[in-house]
Amino acid sequence: MGGELRYEIAQNAYIKLVLHALKHKTSAVNGILVGRVSPKNDVVEITDSVPLFHSQLGLLPQLEISLILIEEHFVTKGLSIVGYFHANERFDDHELGSLAKNVGDHIYRYLPQAAVLLLDNKKLGALSKTKDRSPVVQLYTKDASRIWKLVGSDGNQLTIKEPSANVVLLDHISTEKWEDVVDFDDHLDDISKDWLNPELFK
Repeated sequence: MGGELRYEIAQNAYIKLVLHALKHKTSAVNGILVGRVSPKNDVVEITDSVPLFHSQLGLLPQLEISLILIEEHFVTKGLSIVGYFHANERFDDHELGSLAKNVGDHIYRYLPQAAVLLLDNKKLGALSKTKDRSPVVQLYTKDASRIWKLVGSDGNQLTIKEPSANVVLLDHISTEKWEDVVDFDDHLDDISKDWLNPELFK
């Protein structure tokens, strides 16, 4: 993969992932990134995200079912799965663990430009003070040696489509908007809860 590939995440996709992690602060959580590779093959556009689980993240049957449902839903919109999101259980854990790598590997088999985003708790915690505009996630991609590598933190390769996304995120945090996020765990417990979160930003 050349160094020119960039990743751009839409505001709502980004905020949904962070709110999901905030809703389950004492648990690891994960999610799926949905989007497309640009026609010029130089930008992976992450247009939406789907919160997956907040308990027993590694259960394969649930994961496989959720990936099939996500793929089936978004393919009709011309979108596909382009990556994976993970937030570690411990605040001070900044390592990309084996589960995140394994799910990332699965997506990579279908899309070599796949990304794995890891929540940066330290950056998220400091957001209200720093007013930083860069994403509170770390970007991992596979290099030529097929190992997941943290991409430089200069902020050039991963950007949020809307520059004011962190301001909007802080506003949602202040109103505890995370309470409204539904993930696949919630849906499996109560199928009336919609994992697509259509009302979240209405």
